[in-house]
Amino acid sequence: MDSHDLDQLDHQLVQALQLDARAPFSRIAAVLDVSDQTVARRYRRLHADFGLRVLGLTDGVRLGRTRWMLRLRCTPDASVAIARALARRPDTAWIQLTSGGTELLCVADTDRDGYDALLFGKLPRTPSIVEVGALSFLHLFYGDAQGWYAKSGPLTRAQVAALRPPPHQGAPGTGPDGGHEPDPADAPLLAALAGDGRASYPELHQATGRSESALKRRLEQLVRSGVLYFDVQFDAALLGYHVQAVLWLTVAPSALATVGEALAGHPETAFVAATTGTSNLVATVLCHDHAGLYAYLSEKIGALDGVRHVETAPVVRKFKQMTYEERI
Repeated sequence: MDSHDLDQLDHQLVQALQLDARAPFSRIAAVLDVSDQTVARRYRRLHADFGLRVLGLTDGVRLGRTRWMLRLRCTPDASVAIARALARRPDTAWIQLTSGGTELLCVADTDRDGYDALLFGKLPRTPSIVEVGALSFLHLFYGDAQGWYAKSGPLTRAQVAALRPPPHQGAPGTGPDGGHEPDPADAPLLAALAGDGRASYPELHQATGRSESALKRRLEQLVRSGVLYFDVQFDAALLGYHVQAVLWLTVAPSALATVGEALAGHPETAFVAATTGTSNLVATVLCHDHAGLYAYLSEKIGALDGVRHVETAPVVRKFKQMTYEERI
C-alpha cells in the first residue's frame, strides 16, 4: 500500500480523528458531507489495510512519573536487537533508529525505581551500547493528545472548528472539579481503551461490567482531567510524508518559550518539548521529502531568533510508537 491508495476523503478522515479520536461517525459524516456508512467503511479500511490505530493512553507525567528520552549509541550490528528488547518493556515508547543506524532514541515514562532499573541495570552492561545519554522533558509545547495531522490536513477551518472538541484543562493528576486519577477499578476500562480507543460503550460494558451511563461519566472525568488522552497512529508516508527527523536545538534561555511556541505552530512538527541536556529543545518533524526538510531548516528554523545550534537526526526505522510495536 502507498499514498496513491488514499484519496481526499481518507485524508480528511485521518485529520478528523486527530481532532477528536472518539467522534461519532455520524458527526464526522455530517461535517464531511458523506454518509455514516461511508465513514465507517473508510475507517475499517484504514484500520485493516493501512495500520491506523486509535489508542487510549494515560499521561504518565500527570500521574507523577517523569518522562525521559534515552539516546543510546550502539554498534550497528546490535541496534535492532536492542530496539526489540526495549520495545518489549511496558514503560517505553517511540523507539526509533537514527543517524545511520548507530543511535536509538527511546522515550520512557517511569518513576525513580524504574529509571534506576533501566539506566543502571541492563543497559550499561550491554557491551554493544557504547554511550548512554538521558534527558528529561521539562515542558511540552506540542504532542501527545495534540495530533500532528490536525494542523496540516485537508479540512477547511470551518470543518476543523466543527470537529474540534473543547479543550480539557487540569493540573497534573487532577481535574477541574477535584482529583480524577485512575483507581484499580479503572484498570479494565483503561486496558480496553489501550487496545481500541474507539471501543463502543457496549464493548466497554462487556470489558468492565459498568453501565453505559457510568462509563460515559468516568471516561469524561478521566479525559477532562488530562490523565486519559487518545492517540491516532498511522504511517505518515501513506499521507505523502516520507521524511521524519528529530531536531535537537540549542536555544538562548530567554528565547526558549518563544521558540518552542513557534515550533509548536509549524505544520511540520509532531512533537516539541523543552528538555535537560546540552541542547534544551527537541522536536520531531515530518516533511514530504529531503528538499522539504532542507527548506524547513533553512527557512523556518533559520528565521527564529535565539536558535544557536541545530542537530538533525533523520529517522531511518521505527520499532515502537506508543504501545503499538512494529510487526517485525
